Amino acid sequence: MTSATRDPRRHLPLLLAALSMIGPFSIDAIFPGFPDIGHTFGVGEVALQQLLSVYLLAYAVMSLFHGAISDAYGRKPVIVVAMGIYALASAGAALAPGFGFLLGCRIVQGLCGGAGIVVGRAIVRDTMHGEEAQRMMSKVMMIFGIAPAIAPIVGAWLLGIDGWRGIFWALTAFTVLLVLGITRFLVESHPVEKRTVFQPRPLLRGYVAIARDLPFWPLAIASSVNFSGLFLYIASAPHLIRDVLHLGADGFPWLFVPTVTGMVTGAFISGRVAGRVSAAKTVGWGYAAMLSSCAFSLFFALVLDAPRVPWSTVPLALYGCGVQMAFPTLTILLLDRFPNQRGGVSSVQAFGSLITTAFIAGVLSPLLSSSMLYLALGATSLCLTGLAAWLWYGSMERRRLSRASAAAATEVVSQIERNEPG
Repeated sequence: MTSATRDPRRHLPLLLAALSMIGPFSIDAIFPGFPDIGHTFGVGEVALQQLLSVYLLAYAVMSLFHGAISDAYGRKPVIVVAMGIYALASAGAALAPGFGFLLGCRIVQGLCGGAGIVVGRAIVRDTMHGEEAQRMMSKVMMIFGIAPAIAPIVGAWLLGIDGWRGIFWALTAFTVLLVLGITRFLVESHPVEKRTVFQPRPLLRGYVAIARDLPFWPLAIASSVNFSGLFLYIASAPHLIRDVLHLGADGFPWLFVPTVTGMVTGAFISGRVAGRVSAAKTVGWGYAAMLSSCAFSLFFALVLDAPRVPWSTVPLALYGCGVQMAFPTLTILLLDRFPNQRGGVSSVQAFGSLITTAFIAGVLSPLLSSSMLYLALGATSLCLTGLAAWLWYGSMERRRLSRASAAAATEVVSQIERNEPG
């Protein structure tokens, strides 16, 4: 069976989930190796935090281009080339002779690591519509949700076998296998006749058109900020596990297992209710779970005499569940704003999300990670920001529908008047 006749959706859940795992593994798997990296190159906590910040900044900047390039040259070539370069950068990181070289490899990883998730979202909307697209997005997110829990555990395991360099060798091997799988099983979903020209001016015009679309902004803010409340804890993991909860390198599951359990559960629920429950209700349930998590986190931070597991981390299961219940619906609403520019829209959304997470990793996390109360207050503020954006979008939609109803009523009256005898 040729690529032209194969069902392009057959292998999508597994391939897109694997591509989505690149990001969490690039971030979380190296956390257990931070002390050894610092010892190897003689650098401190601030420098080690840049291994995360430079990756996220590069990821954010390049995410503006992954979607547009795939709109011009096809989805599959962009993913294959990006993942191939990512594999080379991972091998370079494993062989890094100095900390500066390691940072450079992390930048290249960031430039390529986002191709899978950015282009993958466009592939979902190329091949599916409505509730089917929501179910597929939920499946991808459900499998993707396992990555943050596995990554630090795998990282700690590899640390005991081959040190921190073994973590990067594992990323290299995983990406090479992924490139082979994509080459063999991923079917191109963006035919030549639908492709656009990748030139600076058309690209800029497309981004300007997206930026001028007012409903785009609350959806982009909500989808980005929701995860940021959870990412605040993830970015703080090395300091949180070692210095706040006083756990060793094997303590990362106390943070990541509840988080991922909630994320997988939320993605599963989102897929199950697709087509049965309205978008507004699904997102509303997500915010109810996130706000409940914030309330529990604040309660335990205030009541406990000192942070301890499981109470200080279990509430994150609710937050992760809420994020994943809301995210597939918000993403589909975003992509449907511009059906002919799904790659570009996905790029802009990813850019905003990554800039936010880079800010959290580089600024908020260092400021707030010394206290569970500070982290809970930060996550609550981010959650309330996302909720405000969603309510803003809802009010715009209600006004739009009201205007459309009024226009339809006016047209009916005009038609009746035209048909009345003179």
